[in-house]
Amino acid sequence: MRPFLAALVLVSLAACREELADLPAPVTMTAEAVGHYCQMDLLEHPGPKGQVHLTGLPHPLFFSQVRDAIAYQRMPEQSHMIAVIYVSDMGASGASWDDPGAANWIAAETAHFVVGSAIAGGMGAPELVPFSDPARAAAFAAGNGGQVLRLADIPDAAVLTPVEIEGDIGAGDDADFLDRLRALQAEQES
Repeated sequence: MRPFLAALVLVSLAACREELADLPAPVTMTAEAVGHYCQMDLLEHPGPKGQVHLTGLPHPLFFSQVRDAIAYQRMPEQSHMIAVIYVSDMGASGASWDDPGAANWIAAETAHFVVGSAIAGGMGAPELVPFSDPARAAAFAAGNGGQVLRLADIPDAAVLTPVEIEGDIGAGDDADFLDRLRALQAEQES
């Protein structure tokens, strides 16, 4: 019976290793990489980035913020299954907030995320700051606030809740917009 159990364990491990080998590799970020939602050049924005690889598609979807990549994962509207999500390793050698690195990607499932820090992401929204090293994540949280969580522990509200960003056109700007619209309409009628 023992040889059978040992063989079963080896087959299971081989299947896991084969499954990991089948995942698409992360793509180095270039000047052609644009954010899926904003369609802006990713290299022009600070902070960590994300890339989502969809089953059956040759190119990943890039995201200007890690928060957006995780929000994409949690929304039901995807057209394809997600094969893997990669995020910038902010603890990698040479990574900084202004230049998070073009090739230092880690699988989101293995990352340690700082959630709720005082530092906003590249698009101005709260950011999930990923690290491969839990000690570096804890040091970042100690200096910038927030807590260290694994992907499965990040609450949906941290990525799906709308955020009002300073300078956005929002409800507070409605009166000004309506006044300008009325003035334009009056001008066209005269």
